Amino acid sequence: MNHRIAVLVLDGAKPLDVGIPAQVFANRPTMPYDVRVCGAAPGPVTGGDGLSYLVADGLEAVERADTVFIPGYRRPSTTEPQPEVVEALRKAQARGTRLAAISTGAFTLAATGLLDGKRATTHWHYTRALAEKHPSVRVDENVLFVDEGDVLTSAGAASGIDLCLHLVRRDHGVGLSNIVARRLVAAPYRSGGQAQYVPRSVPEPLGDVFAGTREWALARLGEPLTLETLARNAQVSARTFSRRFVEDTGYTPMQWVLRARVDQARELLELSDLGVEQIAARVGLGTSANLRLHFQRILGTSPSEYRHTFHS
Repeated sequence: MNHRIAVLVLDGAKPLDVGIPAQVFANRPTMPYDVRVCGAAPGPVTGGDGLSYLVADGLEAVERADTVFIPGYRRPSTTEPQPEVVEALRKAQARGTRLAAISTGAFTLAATGLLDGKRATTHWHYTRALAEKHPSVRVDENVLFVDEGDVLTSAGAASGIDLCLHLVRRDHGVGLSNIVARRLVAAPYRSGGQAQYVPRSVPEPLGDVFAGTREWALARLGEPLTLETLARNAQVSARTFSRRFVEDTGYTPMQWVLRARVDQARELLELSDLGVEQIAARVGLGTSANLRLHFQRILGTSPSEYRHTFHS
């Protein structure tokens, strides 16, 4: 049976936040998911940004779901979720349903008490309001999304895509996640720990040369890559390259290279029968011990456990 997704549309729901999980987990033959868009009750729901919704299902869709998404909505600081919505989410979590909030949907998730004592995030504009309204929640304003196992939260709309792709990877591995990312023309992987895009002085534009350098590096992960070689390819100084790279990606150049190597190792573990030592050499991590070290630190598992779970 396909994994059942319910997208719970509340008053003031933001159109992009609603559309992201509905499209990422779209009902299609290649996707092992079924998606239903629902509300507190069947019928019209007043949305934000001049759009409204007509939903066919009410909270019975939440009762049947394996994962429930709560999209962001307008005026979360002063809007209280309906009691029946809060109760339905509490009962769903007690049944083992996974709950995920996009942007200000975290306010509804926090209202259930299910985030008490846990890390969570929301759009940077509302992190302080979330912390003040729900002091038992450990609000982290510097991440794109937070995975607490059965409850997940994300920042703005774009990070909702990251959260959805993260769940596809968690459920079915890198291969399917990359297929979905290509369909969406989205970045296949941005770590939840990456910094949100918050207001700051506008950095100098990166320009195409940096994107070109990242593509150049991805084709040469098995070769020695240093800050100096990357900067030389980008035709800027190492100091300038490092500074602008962090501004663009949230990572230092060598942190990005390391994660790219781990991701390539994941694909080889899924799609090939190469040994761990061979994979470590091919992706530029040198030895199996080095691969295991970084795999555990970044993914919280070992290469052998990952292969056991996701090998085609």
